Amino acid sequence: MQRFILTIVLLLISIPFQPFNSFGAGESAVLDISDHRELFVDQYLIDQMRGTELRLQKPIPAGVALRFDNAWEGRYCGYVTVLKDEEIYKMYYRGLPTAGKDGSDIETTCYAQSEDGVTWNKPNLGLFEVEGSKNNNVILRNMAPYSHNFSPFLDAKPDAPNEERFKALGGTGASGLVPFISADGIRWRKLREEPVITQGAFDSQNVSFWSQSENCYVCYFRTWTKGEYKGLRTISRTTSQNFTDWTDPVEMNFGEPLQEHLYTNQTFPYFRAPHIYIAIAARFMPGRRVLTPEQFKAFGGEATYSGDCSDTVLMTTRGGDHYDRTFMESFVRPGLGLQNWSSRTNYCAYGLVPTGEEEISFYIQRDYGQPTQYLERLTLRVDGFASIHAGYDGGELITKPFRFTGDALDINYSTSAAGSVQIEIQDRHGNPIPGFALSQADEMIGDQIERIVSWGGKFDVSALAVQPIRLRFVMKDADIFSVQFKAKTSN
Repeated sequence: MQRFILTIVLLLISIPFQPFNSFGAGESAVLDISDHRELFVDQYLIDQMRGTELRLQKPIPAGVALRFDNAWEGRYCGYVTVLKDEEIYKMYYRGLPTAGKDGSDIETTCYAQSEDGVTWNKPNLGLFEVEGSKNNNVILRNMAPYSHNFSPFLDAKPDAPNEERFKALGGTGASGLVPFISADGIRWRKLREEPVITQGAFDSQNVSFWSQSENCYVCYFRTWTKGEYKGLRTISRTTSQNFTDWTDPVEMNFGEPLQEHLYTNQTFPYFRAPHIYIAIAARFMPGRRVLTPEQFKAFGGEATYSGDCSDTVLMTTRGGDHYDRTFMESFVRPGLGLQNWSSRTNYCAYGLVPTGEEEISFYIQRDYGQPTQYLERLTLRVDGFASIHAGYDGGELITKPFRFTGDALDINYSTSAAGSVQIEIQDRHGNPIPGFALSQADEMIGDQIERIVSWGGKFDVSALAVQPIRLRFVMKDADIFSVQFKAKTSN
């Protein structure tokens, strides 16, 4: 036994010790981030952390955005989409006053708009007669089953024709997903009569967009892990070059975390970093009851919608068939009030929009299945989904080696009055680069969406763009939300 213990000790002694900021010669592949903005929503850039953590941020409730109070809308409105078209914000949603079979004739597609993303109105479009009048905001009528989950997007493909500026998919498992196009986002027609995606359940919001980073259309849609409505509600994806011919679906994977029912996926490219797709998904907990049938009836709901609960989670993906679930905790909780704990409530709208120079907004359905159902706006700081966080005792983070383009480093950060951020630039092996060492880094205190990092008052890093580097963040009571190398013309 003594000989065995001595052998183990000698083996341990023989392993070379590496300090926190020391690296071997070929330990990591070199990333190329070019001039992309990188958000700290996953482990993509991160190599080592000490005294720091990736922290999920908490959205701030900002009041009622829209009430579904027209006779043709009602308590089963759902599958909301929000987008920004130049200076106009546009909203689309299913109108459904009475629950029924998916894709029924009573479903309509409704439209609202806003000049700021905060105050919304429902224009009288005069396109379709509903309830004996054309004085309404309906853009699709008698189009079963496509109004069930009609999900538009503004096409970012560079050569998209003007008459196809807006595209959408709609349909159910029985019909498949049929493509629609529009020049103005209000008057729609089918691109073709036949479905273009047929392998899926589609019993949810099926979302699509043009991916700048993957150079193709991408669609994320509902499937089941065991097929035929068995197993867990999950997500698959397919791609296309022309919006009509799609690849065979591939089921998304989530890595090691326990899989959960994901009702909607709401995956979209973040407008400030379109190579990163944000997914503000609905986590559905079937059979997890908070409300009794009697309590839900008191809110004006049907007993069948009282037996489950749900909340909202944050996922990300950089393309391909993998979602990153760095954060398993809830992004948006149901919150106070029993009415928020009914089945199929707290589902996020598809899309996120800027509503100020320092603010972004997204929208959550509340009180589903109740006469009081409405859409709530929530806000985050720009880029503020998650952050590198250090507490009062301080901490550090070192990135993987990467190359960049540009001549200045910009960060989105926040500190307390007692806090600070300093950034050292290292070579790929962890050695401080002269002129950019920690001792030369200017201390940053404050709260800014954009702050140029400097060393001894100098910010020009263009000479380093030819070699792999690492960033070392030294922080105290601070958060960093994003970094970006960009062009700068003066010091």
